[in-house]
Amino acid sequence: MIVYATHRGGRYLPIEESLREQPTGKRSIYVNITNDCNCDCVFCLRSMKEMAKESSLWVEHDPSTGEILSELERLPWEYVGEIVCCGFGEPLMRLETVLDVLHYVKENHPDVPTRVNSNGLGELEHGCEFAERFKGILDTISISLNASNAERYLALTRSQFGIQSFEAMLTFAEHCKPYVPNVILTVVEKVEDAEEIALCRKICEERGLTLRVRPYEES
Repeated sequence: MIVYATHRGGRYLPIEESLREQPTGKRSIYVNITNDCNCDCVFCLRSMKEMAKESSLWVEHDPSTGEILSELERLPWEYVGEIVCCGFGEPLMRLETVLDVLHYVKENHPDVPTRVNSNGLGELEHGCEFAERFKGILDTISISLNASNAERYLALTRSQFGIQSFEAMLTFAEHCKPYVPNVILTVVEKVEDAEEIALCRKICEERGLTLRVRPYEES
């Protein structure tokens, strides 16, 4: 699926099914940008969760900007509470596509909040700073912090960029702060214990960032 809504029980539904199950109210709509990822996290659902073909987040090919915008144009926008650029991979590996989607939303539905879920390694991926390009089109960026130190981070994420990844991710979060109203770093419950989460919270407080503890999704 390219565009979908999430429902209780870790289910991903096309918008038509989402409306049949929940006919009233707004919901977050997720845009699946790519399968590709520059990490191989040990807790990732990519390798753990079985999905029926009709509700799988794996895409047969990276959708073009045109394919994505075509699906967005068909959305019943009165039910859309938020647009989230994500993926079964890392969306910012396709930075230009993400920017195109964000521009489309803000130009056509300026009151709809936008979010990007990312591992925060985009500057390593593209070899440049680009957070300024989010100004005015991105309301929230959610970045996976995962751990309180570089060694544990690398053990969990198995980032292809190696030990430099942890500091690069935190630096990217700081680069986003002047341009994105809500910069949120996340850790996953059950993956980290209370002591590790406390250390992660301290890192965020020291850098003026917000920590969110995400619920673990069973495979």
